[in-house]
Amino acid sequence: MLSGRKLALTLVFTGLVAVATGVSCRGFFVSPVLQSIAVSPTTVDVGIGQQTTLQVFGTYDDGSRSTVTSGVSWSADPLGVITIVGTGSATITGVATGSTTITADAQALTSTATATVVGDVTAITASPTSATLTVGESPVPFDFAATPGPPTYITTGNGGTLTITSVATGTDDGSITCTVSLDAHNNPDEVCSASEVLSPPYNMVMTYPSPSGGTTTSNTVTLNVSQ
Repeated sequence: MLSGRKLALTLVFTGLVAVATGVSCRGFFVSPVLQSIAVSPTTVDVGIGQQTTLQVFGTYDDGSRSTVTSGVSWSADPLGVITIVGTGSATITGVATGSTTITADAQALTSTATATVVGDVTAITASPTSATLTVGESPVPFDFAATPGPPTYITTGNGGTLTITSVATGTDDGSITCTVSLDAHNNPDEVCSASEVLSPPYNMVMTYPSPSGGTTTSNTVTLNVSQ
């Protein structure tokens, strides 16, 4: 049987060994270091008043990959299109039609995604449906009215996609360019001009994300070009 002094020394020694072993083991299990982050999904469509969720996936120096559940700050530019809340995953809510770039920041690492807030658009009507562009002269405005809306008019500035292709080649030769401008009634138009005569006539079509998925397409505009 151990004497009281020997027992005390044995317990102290055992405790020191346990502490040393614990420190040694912890030294072998260093937490992996975050190397990069990625927002998922990278593009989202959300309706006004609707919500969706974004996550951040982290890649670590040991090759592992997992969701980052805390310590993430979120921002959007431009403001006013969505609201965004969260410190790990983020909940975004559509506020106004348009597109915005979302940035996630974690441990000085960043990643981005694009959110497009879509309106209630089931049909797009183009006006006019045919026009001639004269090289070097005033550009021609076109409006793409949405039904039922919002937005009232679709442009490339609020989530629309404008496609102009040659009827003959089926491709865009780059000779026609369009920019968004307000008309006399303060409605947004696509104002188009031609830089040269290449392969007319052209078909111009505006598309916009449908609230039920897919896209809504305008009636086709026929463009001719003259010198």
